[in-house]
Amino acid sequence: MSAPERIPPRSVTTVDPAAAVLLAQGELTVRGRIREASNAALYCTVTHEGREAACVYKPVAGERPLWDFPDGTLAGREVAAYEVSEAAGWGLVPPTVLRDGPYGEGMCQLWIETAPGAELLALVDGEEPEPGWKAIGFAEAGEGRTALLVHADDERLRRLAVFDAVINNADRKGGHLLPTEDGRLYGIDHGVAFNAEDKLRTLLWGWAGEPLTREALDVLETVRGALTATGALTAALTPLITPAEIDATRARVERLLTTGVHPLPGTDWPAIPWPPV
Repeated sequence: MSAPERIPPRSVTTVDPAAAVLLAQGELTVRGRIREASNAALYCTVTHEGREAACVYKPVAGERPLWDFPDGTLAGREVAAYEVSEAAGWGLVPPTVLRDGPYGEGMCQLWIETAPGAELLALVDGEEPEPGWKAIGFAEAGEGRTALLVHADDERLRRLAVFDAVINNADRKGGHLLPTEDGRLYGIDHGVAFNAEDKLRTLLWGWAGEPLTREALDVLETVRGALTATGALTAALTPLITPAEIDATRARVERLLTTGVHPLPGTDWPAIPWPPV
């Protein structure tokens, strides 16, 4: 009997149907726990019809209740984020499905190997960022020193900033950014997104108030079309988040198209997640 064909995560794109089938139908084997995660997150392999890949499985049973996200599940929101990413055509979220597993229903997401040495965030001295960087704000750098926190002026990050504004991501940390050796950039951990109230909390404020790119506006038009009452994205989101949250997502897309600019930080909610990384 031949060994299963292993699928290197970086070679599986978000539009590859084999990845979604493998995640949804394959046999999950738990290999260990990701201890850094605040909710139960298990490192697994998934095998189906001679193919195998690494993945993350987050069972609903391991979720900690959140007072400001009382409806639905974090796993459902993670899958909803993938559906929005797919509708946008940007492929920003690794293939993600909702399925049964060893500990009940949960989210299953393709594991992404990151490129070593990729620098997207930095703490620098001075009042202004160097060319190629965008300022986030000042932060404590230890020993009573304050430094400027910056992120790369990178179009991949800019797409993620627009995506986060659409899904109302309340927790975009540096550790949720996964650059790969083939030049792609993925975002993960979208369990606290889609709230009907504005809760955008992110490190990607470098473009706040700046005009959206033509590409972003075109993508938002596509997402708006998919979010009509009979749209494909509406149908995909309906079993995952509440009707009020779907309506709020539509409203955020409309607001971005109407203003034509990246949103500014709110005043009723911490604008930057803590810890930021």
